[in-house]
Amino acid sequence: MLEKIAKWLTRKPKLVAMMAVLMLIPAAIGYISTRINYDILSYLPEDLESSHGEKLLEEPFKMAATSMLVVESMPAGYTNSLLNDIKAIDGVSNAIWISNLMGIQIPTDMIPANFRDMFFAGDATMMIIQYSHPGASDETMEAIEQVRRACNEKCFLAGFSVVIKDTRDLMDSELPIFVGLAVLLALVAMMVTLESTVLPFIFLASIGLAVIYNMGTNIFLGEISYITKAIAAVLQLGVTMDYSIFLYHRYEEERPNYDDKRDAMAQAVVAAFRSLSSSSLTTVAGFLALCVMRLTLGRDIGIVMAKGVVLGVATVILALPSLVLIFDKQITKHKHKSLMPSFDKVNSFILRHNKVIMVIFVLLFIPAYYAQSHAGIYYKLDESLPRDLPSIVSNEKLKNDFDMATSHFIVLRDDLNPAEMSDIENRMEEVKGVTSVVSYHKMLGTGIPDFFIPNEVKDMLKQGGYQLMMVNSSYSPATDAVAAQLDEMNAILKQYDENAMITGEGAMYRDLIDTTAVDFVVANYLSIACIFIIVAWAFKSITVPAVLVATIELAIFLNQGFSYFSGASTPFIAPTIISCVQLGATVDYAILMTSRFQEELQSGKNRKEAIRIAADSADASIITSALVMFCATLGVSFVSSIDLIGAICIMLARGALISACICLFVMPAVLYVCEPMFNKTTLRWRTEQPKKESKAAKALKAASEKLPARKEKAALPEKGTEQTETTEPAEAADSTKLAAESETEADAARETANV
Repeated sequence: MLEKIAKWLTRKPKLVAMMAVLMLIPAAIGYISTRINYDILSYLPEDLESSHGEKLLEEPFKMAATSMLVVESMPAGYTNSLLNDIKAIDGVSNAIWISNLMGIQIPTDMIPANFRDMFFAGDATMMIIQYSHPGASDETMEAIEQVRRACNEKCFLAGFSVVIKDTRDLMDSELPIFVGLAVLLALVAMMVTLESTVLPFIFLASIGLAVIYNMGTNIFLGEISYITKAIAAVLQLGVTMDYSIFLYHRYEEERPNYDDKRDAMAQAVVAAFRSLSSSSLTTVAGFLALCVMRLTLGRDIGIVMAKGVVLGVATVILALPSLVLIFDKQITKHKHKSLMPSFDKVNSFILRHNKVIMVIFVLLFIPAYYAQSHAGIYYKLDESLPRDLPSIVSNEKLKNDFDMATSHFIVLRDDLNPAEMSDIENRMEEVKGVTSVVSYHKMLGTGIPDFFIPNEVKDMLKQGGYQLMMVNSSYSPATDAVAAQLDEMNAILKQYDENAMITGEGAMYRDLIDTTAVDFVVANYLSIACIFIIVAWAFKSITVPAVLVATIELAIFLNQGFSYFSGASTPFIAPTIISCVQLGATVDYAILMTSRFQEELQSGKNRKEAIRIAADSADASIITSALVMFCATLGVSFVSSIDLIGAICIMLARGALISACICLFVMPAVLYVCEPMFNKTTLRWRTEQPKKESKAAKALKAASEKLPARKEKAALPEKGTEQTETTEPAEAADSTKLAAESETEADAARETANV
């Protein structure tokens, strides 16, 4: 079946290429229609208290998102007018300022202290703005844009949703630069390592098709994260490019064996499919390991990238052959000498000092493991953004002027009696780091009659059997201080209301830290287990996968440990992505060299000669694949203003380089030293498994053996008679008939074997 498909593909290359191009239309529509989620906290498990509390803010409180507007050095009349303009904006559910409570005619000195401390700081005043849609929704993003347009240069809009808005704008402006630079640098890498000037463009066209198909099919997921959007195209380019290189190299090998280049390509397609379908399993397994994370961001990245690898293989098998056949003359015409250096002397040195290198390999694990386990990690995502972004500037001003680094939102029953509410409020104010407490009861405690509280303020703080309390903190989210503060607050609340919930940025970041601490360990070990099983199945061995996985794990430790030695901190999601992706994508380097090593041993070569040939033959492929991934991801890290994206890409680039260096300079010595162990623990390590004889071949062999036996039988005289020089006519006729039947059977068997 596969042979028939390959033959059809190579006979109609222009039709196949046209179909591939036409498929870009629905893919482009799907890409445009796929929503991008910029709120990482929305990927938290729904069973957490902070997530449940966030949903209550959406319904019934209509406080799906909240931002703070700081107005500096402006008269009260301007702020009150601005308040009314903001309340009229679509997507804004409410806006609260001091004028909502007691008008603007009351002098500041006469305003109750708790309100004055909350809404005023020096010559600045603060307004609370609520939005009717979730914080990362398109409606809220548009509402924030409209609020900014209504403000002047002395207004500063702060809050988590505003940070999301600036992140989205920054990503949208930089993404075309990401992809363009990745393509350009990958092109340069292939120009150096490949032997044709035209071939890199053909490969990029093929991978470009796969990338667009992948991004277009994301529509079935509904939405993807902005992290996935930023790295998916670049990562798919780096990971799947070597599939294209393998197909073309196999095509070049088959060319001398066929008069028609289409037959050579058909054979290359068959061979490539069988090889790539198995080798890509390790990469797919690495990505799918991310799907077990409770933080569903891992599933988002894992599904998109695993799908990208599968589509990459499919495009290489189905579309690339047509492109190569169509432009075959141009590829051949513009061939040049490869600039790939020879590693003969390096490999000789490695084999001469194999024991020393093996000892270094083992000893490196100690500092590498220590460094990666002690590398700095940060969770607060706005730390990865440029410090001059409007939202970052506004958040700093809110923190400095009003001592509000974090706002905790507490949802509790509204039937608690006044004494209980007073106790809760007083104890909350005594918690270290708390700067202010706002609640409906506390407003009444200032002497304001219940009927005097505006309905919009009541609706903000009491809805559907719940009441809302806002506790402002001077501690920044995702810190040990705010985590301890939350624990103390939660202990107080549970004494009065067992079902009370704390939500907001601080609580959700704390849950993010707790969730990912488990997720990362599970995903990492699962990726190791899956890839171990795949390699064990491929080599029919226990020791081979142990050595190969350990080799790439050393490269991963060195990559992650680099941050420890440089003193830099990495975003929380980066180590898990790196550990799964680097293992799944670069273990192929080790598999390639090990497979060739085994082949040479099975052909009868000794251990030293076999590893020398394996290293020499694998070096070029490893360098080309690693260089493409290195260049594609490195460029993004240079131009990205978002450190989260830049850190992931720089670690991917560094990981490809380190894995390649380990495979080039350490793997030959490791394989050479461990080969006797492989021979004892691997099924048919040095002896090739006998190929099963087909039925047609068996029939041909049987017919061939049958023919001389019948002739001999026909030539012998019957027992008891003397042999004469001549044969009786009847016996001669029988012998001729029998021989003819045997020849006919043999011809039929040969014809069957050919088919």
